[in-house]
Amino acid sequence: QVELVESGGGLAQFGGSLRLSCEASGNVKEIYGMGWYRGDQRELVAFITSGGRANYAAGVRGRFTISRGNVRDSAKTTMYLQMNNLNPEDTAEYYCKAAINAVLRGIGGYDTWGRGIQVTVSS
Repeated sequence: QVELVESGGGLAQFGGSLRLSCEASGNVKEIYGMGWYRGDQRELVAFITSGGRANYAAGVRGRFTISRGNVRDSAKTTMYLQMNNLNPEDTAEYYCKAAINAVLRGIGGYDTWGRGIQVTVSS
């Protein structure tokens, strides 16, 4: 199992910056990609594969940067979202997602989600 905990949200001013963190713990070696999503519809913000390949939604490309740290103690890894030049349209609940490959355990692939963290950008 993998558990995800988001942190780093809060209030920012127009044009300001925030950095979100998502700590994954547990069987993190099964994670083949992680991403950030936002809003009730959980729209994709950014996604990064275990190989480091990143994709961004058009509205955040050039302003947001997704990254992922190394695995620590064989059971933890952290993903980050650096958000710069924020605007009020970035206001949303942000969710961390891990895409899991548990084929070797006979389970197959599935997604696991964090609880979400609020980001509010004032105009």
